[in-house]
This record gives sequence, structure tokens and C-alpha cells, in this order.
Amino acid sequence: MNASGIKFGLGVYTTLFLVFLYGPLLVLAILSFQTGPEGGPQFPIIEWSVYWYQHLFGLTPPSRIAPLPIEEALFRSMALAIMTMVVSTVLGVTAAQAFRQKFRGSGVVFYLIVLGMMVPGVLVGLGMALVANTLGIDRHWWGTAFVLHVVYTFPFAFLVMLAIFNRFDQTVEEASWSLGVSPARTFRKITFPLIFPGVLSAMLFAFTLSYDEFSRTLFASGRDLTLPLAIYGTFSVEVHPNVFAFGVLTTLFSFALLSVYAILMTMSVRRAKRVAVQEEA
Repeated sequence: MNASGIKFGLGVYTTLFLVFLYGPLLVLAILSFQTGPEGGPQFPIIEWSVYWYQHLFGLTPPSRIAPLPIEEALFRSMALAIMTMVVSTVLGVTAAQAFRQKFRGSGVVFYLIVLGMMVPGVLVGLGMALVANTLGIDRHWWGTAFVLHVVYTFPFAFLVMLAIFNRFDQTVEEASWSLGVSPARTFRKITFPLIFPGVLSAMLFAFTLSYDEFSRTLFASGRDLTLPLAIYGTFSVEVHPNVFAFGVLTTLFSFALLSVYAILMTMSVRRAKRVAVQEEA
């Protein structure tokens, strides 16, 4: 096969992949603009309206369609994701820093860390629930579910930082140490600014994975529902376009989060380039 044929095949594959990835989001967005309050999921749209977006914020008259139970669930998911992001990122950075030097049992420790992302979430969640019940521990989103989220997201943060440290120029640190700067100050002033793009990536991984985690949270959160569990409970009763409207807003939030990540990443890369230019000078 010639080069043009390969390029054409890759183009078709990429197009189909994007359609498969974003097609459901497009359908969801279209269905969210149906009229209400009696309009159900139907296509093509008979009458366009922003009723279901108003319904999310309580701006519509009372009807038989109950508001989505997302207020407290959204707070729990956001708080849980932020807590998980902070702890998993700190653990990922420190663990990857430790793996920069060979030590006895490093292979075993590596696979023990990675195991957290390989074991099926249903089994881990069920195991946590059984252990908690056996020991008489109450299950909460800020307790048992938080532990499982950290166990799940920590390996991702660790692998990201491990890749960053594998291509890190250690001579910069050695030059700082030779000038009498302490290791702690060297890490704070030199190492951390250089690895900050990787830290941002680890934070993004941990936040997004925790925010929409379902299977581990289902068994470990107890009676307090997080956002994925609340949405699932709504779907199990009856589907209304207010769920689609909330899905659109959640997608926009994700894009906004990615935009903030891109801005911070750009600023970090520019800062690293300025530091490199100053060192060369």
C-alpha cells in the first residue's frame, strides 16, 4: 500500500473515531432542547425550547417531573474529586521521586502500585464494603469511597510522573547541590517548576477519574450519593430531557476544565523555556 492509501485509511479511521466519540454528545445536546414539561426523548425535535435547562435551575413552574437530585450529589462529587486529586498527586510525585533511584524490592512495589488500576472496580468496591461491614466501619463518600478513589487514581498519577522523571535532566539538581543548596530547597525551587506540567497532567487524571467513578463508589459510599450514582438512580426510574441538559452542562464544564489546564500548561512551558534561556546565558 502506498503512502497516499495509508494516509486515506488513517483519515477515515480518525473520522470514524471522532464520530463515535462525539456523536452521542451531539445527539444528547439536540435532545436537550425539546419542549417541556411533557416532552420526552424524541427525534426529530417537534418544538425547540430551553425549558429543561430552566428546569435544572428551578426556573419553571412545578410539574410532575421532579428536579434532578444533583445539588448535594454534585457537591460530594466535586469535594471527593478535589480530595482525591490532591492526595493522589502528592503520592504520585513522591513515589515517582523515590523510583528515580534503584532500591531493593522496587519491582514488587511498582506492581503493587499499578495493581490499583488493574483490579476491576466492582470487585474492589465489593471487597471494601465487605471489609467495612465486617469491621463495623460506616461507609461514607469521604471515608471508604475516598480510599478507593485514591487507590484507583494514584497509579495514574504515579505513571505520569514516572514518565516525567525518566526524561528529567538530573544535572540541574546536581549543580544546585554542588552550590550548597539543600535537597528540599532544590526540589522546591528547581525540580518542581520543571516537572509542573507533569503535575498538572497527574492532577487532571486524578480529578476526572474520581469525578465520574461509578463502580467503586457504588459499594463504598453508603447512603450518600455522588453525582454518577444520583444520575443512575434517575435513569432507573424514568428518562427525561433534563438529564440530557445536565449532560450538556457537564460536558461544557469538562471543556472549561481542559481550557484551564491548557492555559496553565502553556504558562508552565513558557516559564520553563525562560529558565532554560537564563541558564544558558
